[in-house]
Amino acid sequence: MILPQKHSATGTTIFTVMSALAQQCNAINLSQGFPDFPIDEKLGALLFEATQQGFNQYAPMPGLPQLRQAISNDFAKRYGLSINPDTEITITPGATYAIYTAFTALLEAGDEVIVLEPAYDSYIPNIETNGAKAIPVPLQAPDFSVDWERVKNAISKKTKAIIVNTPHNPTGAIWTKEDWDILADIIRNTNIVVLSDEVYEQLVFDGKQHISVLQHEELRKRSFVLYSFGKVFHNTGWKMGYCIAPPDYTIAFRRIHQFLCFAVNTPAQYALAQYLSQPALPDVSGMMQQKRDYFLSLLKDTPFTIHEPAAGSYFQTVSYANISSQPDMEFTQWLTKEHGVATIPISAFYSNKKDDKLIRFCFAKKESTLQDAMDRLRKL
Repeated sequence: MILPQKHSATGTTIFTVMSALAQQCNAINLSQGFPDFPIDEKLGALLFEATQQGFNQYAPMPGLPQLRQAISNDFAKRYGLSINPDTEITITPGATYAIYTAFTALLEAGDEVIVLEPAYDSYIPNIETNGAKAIPVPLQAPDFSVDWERVKNAISKKTKAIIVNTPHNPTGAIWTKEDWDILADIIRNTNIVVLSDEVYEQLVFDGKQHISVLQHEELRKRSFVLYSFGKVFHNTGWKMGYCIAPPDYTIAFRRIHQFLCFAVNTPAQYALAQYLSQPALPDVSGMMQQKRDYFLSLLKDTPFTIHEPAAGSYFQTVSYANISSQPDMEFTQWLTKEHGVATIPISAFYSNKKDDKLIRFCFAKKESTLQDAMDRLRKL
């Protein structure tokens, strides 16, 4: 039997490839976006408490009520937003799952989705698996801003959605209120739905503010918004996320969710609910900016070129054009094998494998890890 291939991607993801190569070569892994420092002890203790308190069986399909309420309270505190925990919030096993479920709830065969590239590599396979077509629109280097004329020109009668990522993976760029206003103007007289991937929303630097699509009254009514606890609280292995959407969108989302997953890790939901309910949470943005700033200070002693410091996320994009003329895929493999530091080639985030001699570092690491990596890269 020949099984159907439902999307154009082949092989394993670049993150799996580079992490495996890092392990094989005993290299420092600055490729995949996972921290190597411990989570808050309070959060770990709450997970243990959950198992002792009997939170070990299936949770309700939408998620534990106390976690959905805690999220609603958190958004009211941080953004001044009123979000109904019963009709607008669904707990998911990670944000990547939430993105797939939102696409599945929305798309039909023949639909088109605008994807701003470079883009997280799950977007296009998710779109294609649902019988739809991705329409890539490149962002403008070096700041990776949106070329709005190209977005307008990409819209057709078949356009069902546009997916937005802010803060952006892999470049760290963030959207402004003006960006959301322009998007609203462009899609106002259409039925285009917005998928807003905001997994790094609490990791924004230099006094800048994350502007969520939920803060745009018009766009909020036509948006699925996807979040990750793993990115915020540095516990990516818990695979915990959530989707916020209007009630009718949430019904469609749960129509898929209930048969795809049904229930999400109950002890982790309990722990996160209790953790979010603290009077004050750690300053995760300030902590991550310290890591970014430290990484940038070390990077100055290497031949890499920084075009724009990351405004948010876990990642810094740099140019290696002064070091090598190799294609970025070959360069990252050479860097891993010969100098013991694993990174990600930016061409992996383009459907056409566009190569601008850029690579992505993850700086969500211990200072000692970053220092050891830069010691190796200074020898370039």
